[in-house]
Amino acid sequence: MPDAPITDARTIGTPHLIRMHDLDNVAIVADDGGLPGGTALPGGLVLLDRVPQGHKVALADLAAGAPVLRYGVTIGRAIEAIPAGSWVHEGLIAIPAAPGLDDLPMATVRAEPMPPLEGYTFEGYRNPDGSVGTRNILAITTTVPCVAGVVDFAVGRIRNEWLPRYPNVDDVVGLEHAYGCGVAIDAPGAEIPIRTLRNISLNPNFGGELMVVSLGCEKLQPGRLLPPESIATAGPRLDVVCLQDEEHVGFLAMVDAIVATARGHLERLDARRRETVPASELVVGVQCGGSDAFSGVTANPAVGACVDLLVRAGASVIFSEVTEVRDGIDQLTSRASTPEVAEALVREMAWYDDYLNRGGVDRAANTTPGNKTGGLSNIVEKAMGSIVKSGSAPISGVLAPGEKLRHKGLTFAATPASDFICGTLQLAAGMNLHVFTTGRGTPYGLAAVPVVKVATRTDLARRWHDLMDLNAGTIADGSASIEEVGWVLFRLMLEVASGRKKTRAESWKLHNALVLFNPAPVT
Repeated sequence: MPDAPITDARTIGTPHLIRMHDLDNVAIVADDGGLPGGTALPGGLVLLDRVPQGHKVALADLAAGAPVLRYGVTIGRAIEAIPAGSWVHEGLIAIPAAPGLDDLPMATVRAEPMPPLEGYTFEGYRNPDGSVGTRNILAITTTVPCVAGVVDFAVGRIRNEWLPRYPNVDDVVGLEHAYGCGVAIDAPGAEIPIRTLRNISLNPNFGGELMVVSLGCEKLQPGRLLPPESIATAGPRLDVVCLQDEEHVGFLAMVDAIVATARGHLERLDARRRETVPASELVVGVQCGGSDAFSGVTANPAVGACVDLLVRAGASVIFSEVTEVRDGIDQLTSRASTPEVAEALVREMAWYDDYLNRGGVDRAANTTPGNKTGGLSNIVEKAMGSIVKSGSAPISGVLAPGEKLRHKGLTFAATPASDFICGTLQLAAGMNLHVFTTGRGTPYGLAAVPVVKVATRTDLARRWHDLMDLNAGTIADGSASIEEVGWVLFRLMLEVASGRKKTRAESWKLHNALVLFNPAPVT
């Protein structure tokens, strides 16, 4: 983990700046509402401009072309001379070129092994394939979006009429998506959405029960989606309802068939009970969205501290978002457990560089207007704050998009940075619990797994009090340390995984649609 942020000594009412590294020549304003021009800062510096909260202040005179340093790295170069005390915003910083993928440090860091963290457990559901779920959900997979309306209607009936009769089943969800037909299904890249949907159907929170609704004429036939060899260790059988079958006379006949098929799966799921399992059975996906300049100061470092605890407990942790780690690739390859893992990281970065090049953009297209309003000038700064979610453990594995987890410990799953696509791909990897940090705020949620939402700022946690699960803004406020918030998150995750506590998104039943990553052509 990186050192704690360097904050100026402060008393109540004094301006509050946060500097991340002793080499930094900028710091961010932590005060709610920002600071007006003319404000006297600790050390005698005076603000020349009004600086919004989360935005950078020049701590020294910066000549044109001089590096702008945050996190101890160059996040860009000054486009013009910037006097000390100035607001350093994105319009004054030229983004550097992406780091090369040659001559990187490959598995060079040999950190001392972290001591095991023993004795921590949660109450989970053991599955036929050996995995463990944190929830007991009936998932209805769809092969094509044409059936989505019928499935949604059927799911509503199941929830209202049948789910109350099966009290040990947490929910029924339709795995709806936009893939399956009108696509070049044999083109290079088409294997990504297919294996993604296949592996989501096998997620630990679905108990090995496989139910598919097909239209009948689509390109993605059930047998292609879930061939026998892919489900050999899953549940007792694969049930398929095909809406074009002649036996379905009218809409309600289709719905009745889905409901009748679902009942058998509900009965088996209802017979299951939670049992005490070690924390090593957790598979946690970590992600950020609606990021701001505080993301890399509070929430993401706290998640990183929690990731280290999870790895010490023997759990599996997935971090992702290629464009939001690309500028720190040397940090990742050096932490790889083996040269082969480092080479896999480089391979996935190169694949994604090529993917973006084909679209005529590069990783700089990642940052949003909200990121910039929140103080993030460019993707380099954003990446430095994003990568700390991964903690300090060795990286033991790398997954291509849509692949299933194969290793304990810390794994990098190559995904786009889009919240919805990243979450979908982490579901496919096999996560049974999700942690999501946000600074600007987003009501993001997933129906398949509990999502623990962590706010970067106390102001966001206060305003969105019924949408955030944890306030990491206490780190910036000075009332808690990164390690303390990491432990709070770790214990909260065990409570959520055990079903003793619902996340805010679960309580409101907020969830986003699945978005399959499809780099292949659409016909």
